[in-house]
Amino acid sequence: MEKIQTLIIGSGPAGYTAAIYCGRSGLKTVLYSGLQPGGQLTTTSTVENFPGYPQGVDGNQMMMDLKEQAGRFGAELRDGSITKADLSSRPFHFTDDNGREIESDTVIIATGASAKYLGLPDEQKYSGQGVSACATCDGFFYRKRTVAVVGGGDTACEEAMYLASLAKKVYMIVRKPYLRAAEILRKRVEEKENIEILYNTNTLGLFGENGVEGAHLVRFKGEPNEEKFDIAIDGFFLAIGHKPNTELFKDSGLEMDAQGFIKTKGNSQATNIEGVFAAGDVCDPVYRQGIVAAGSGAKAAIEADRFLK
Repeated sequence: MEKIQTLIIGSGPAGYTAAIYCGRSGLKTVLYSGLQPGGQLTTTSTVENFPGYPQGVDGNQMMMDLKEQAGRFGAELRDGSITKADLSSRPFHFTDDNGREIESDTVIIATGASAKYLGLPDEQKYSGQGVSACATCDGFFYRKRTVAVVGGGDTACEEAMYLASLAKKVYMIVRKPYLRAAEILRKRVEEKENIEILYNTNTLGLFGENGVEGAHLVRFKGEPNEEKFDIAIDGFFLAIGHKPNTELFKDSGLEMDAQGFIKTKGNSQATNIEGVFAAGDVCDPVYRQGIVAAGSGAKAAIEADRFLK
């Protein structure tokens, strides 16, 4: 049985920043990178809104920089995943995907969240070439161009409004005959002159030679008046929600909200279980930005260190 002071689960900006701080505090720290080493930012070709990179930086490169920095301060960085977590008593007990057992006095959960996709093969084909799940991250690349947003809830309306301030035209592709969003958001979107809402519409696929150039759509799918048509677009934004990666903790006693995001206390990264901290998108349904995740990783590490001392 391996005994450590802090286990960090996840390796995006939150996990790696937590590892930097834990390492510098002299804590015996192990980080497991999980199924997507580097997290969601590795699917973004260029990150332009993270301070310190005036020319922008490739998402993979940025995560490699953070990983190297975490390693430099003594955190042990491991590939692979934690497959079992017992948070019922301290020290907490974990098992990794090689069957190795670990006891840790504290744990920082930084497993992130995954954007929900429609499940079209074209979403993978054009990933990083016009398909995005984050308007705030990638909207800048579509200044004066035409984009589509999929979804009809609050997030979709917020993303459409944000994109409308940059793009020439924004289509909203909405499955239902109405928007599910709050009244105030609905009104804003409906009144915005460069947003066109396509109700009762589903996406069949995307097309384009060098990245996304258009979308194949269908209106009134399966109805007698079904109608297929194409729109010309440069970018295709998914806004149908994010799913926090909390499967591992579903019977752990950790408090989560209705969507499965881990609840933290007040302005802290502490959870309802003493010694368990959460950081990054796994506990953030609102901002979902690399810089916010990094900041919460620092907070979680400082709190874990204070808890142990």
